[in-house]
Amino acid sequence: MYIPDHYKNENQAELIGFIHENPFGIIVIQGENAPIASHIPFMIKGSPEDGYHLVGHLSKKNQIAQLLKNSMSVLIIFNGPQHYISSSWYKEEEVPTWNYIAVHAYGSVSIQSDSALLDSLHELVAQHEKHEKNPVDLTKMRPETINQYKGVIGFTISINTLEGAYKLSQTRKEDHQSIERELADKNNFQATEISNAMKKTNQFPSK
Repeated sequence: MYIPDHYKNENQAELIGFIHENPFGIIVIQGENAPIASHIPFMIKGSPEDGYHLVGHLSKKNQIAQLLKNSMSVLIIFNGPQHYISSSWYKEEEVPTWNYIAVHAYGSVSIQSDSALLDSLHELVAQHEKHEKNPVDLTKMRPETINQYKGVIGFTISINTLEGAYKLSQTRKEDHQSIERELADKNNFQATEISNAMKKTNQFPSK
């Protein structure tokens, strides 16, 4: 994606952390006649030394599942908070804009075996159930229930490129206080999250 230098986050640890916190992504592949996309949960695994990979699954009825092949190149999009920024909040005249955070992961597909898929599903559910009052345990489910996994296809994506766009008014530091105040007055989740992210923008200085 196009990212001006002052909005580019090249800190891999930050990008990996962002995916951990925002694991519901969009997988995009080139279909027969047009791009195709689906919204699905992912797990990100690996290390800086060995590289990172994403683990996901799709219904076998999904058009993407029917087209996925080993070594196919794919794009996964992870979205964070976003909000409209009115230029009336600036000290000087300027056009309005939009602040947002997004991470793109590019990589190649490997189709999982049935046993690897089942292991991944157990891990995914355990990861998200651990904070629940009455956590679901797939190992305790009846065979006829857990056998629903046979209707999905599992895959891993070896990441070869990570891109992070953190557009957080880095070029308007003189207006940060006003922007953050106006966002706080909106009293909604997206505005609050963008305001919080802006308070950390000194981590990403302009180049």
